[in-house]
Amino acid sequence: MAGRGVQRLLWHSYVALGGSALRTSPRWLCIPATQKKSDGKNLEEDQSQNQSEQKAELTTADKTLMEEKSKLEDQLKEMNDKYIRALADTENLRQRSQKLIEEAKLYGIQAFCKDLLEVADVLEKATASVPKEEIRDENPHLKNLYEGLVMTEGQIQKVFRKHGVLKLNPLGAKFDPYEHEALFHTPVEGKEPGTIALVTKVGYKLHERTLRPALVGVVKEA
Repeated sequence: MAGRGVQRLLWHSYVALGGSALRTSPRWLCIPATQKKSDGKNLEEDQSQNQSEQKAELTTADKTLMEEKSKLEDQLKEMNDKYIRALADTENLRQRSQKLIEEAKLYGIQAFCKDLLEVADVLEKATASVPKEEIRDENPHLKNLYEGLVMTEGQIQKVFRKHGVLKLNPLGAKFDPYEHEALFHTPVEGKEPGTIALVTKVGYKLHERTLRPALVGVVKEA
């Protein structure tokens, strides 16, 4: 009897402890699951928030990069334009300098040639003033003088041609205001108006530039 009583007491104690454990165990089992769900939700929210922040940061960074790119492109375009203009200015300066050098080579003797024109005029007048009938063997001094003047005049004209100085004797040619200077206009029968009827003084050109215009009389309509 005593043994049975002890067994019953132990059984009731076991049942009581087992029942308490069974009643309390679901709570302990549910708490970790709830925490897991809450932690998972918070993690997803954190990840979503981080992604949103990263996207915002990327958007701001992209915008900044695009602005910097646009500024750099504008600066590059401006520098390229300045470079092209500088090249054009340099080329224009080079061409102008080359032209000035060439003109200096061609026309550097212009003032000297103008002074020599007067000498050529004097020689021409001197030879023209000698009567042709007086030039004969019976008058050797005059003949020798005349021949010397003619030779000197020919030599100076040869030097002129060597350096690009050309004589202008436009008798019968069309009047050109760039090469001729009209002293008078007069009607001349049988000649076309606007042509040169008389040359009172020959002109000269240095290459393509008029050193001295020829002094002429121009035909006009009657």
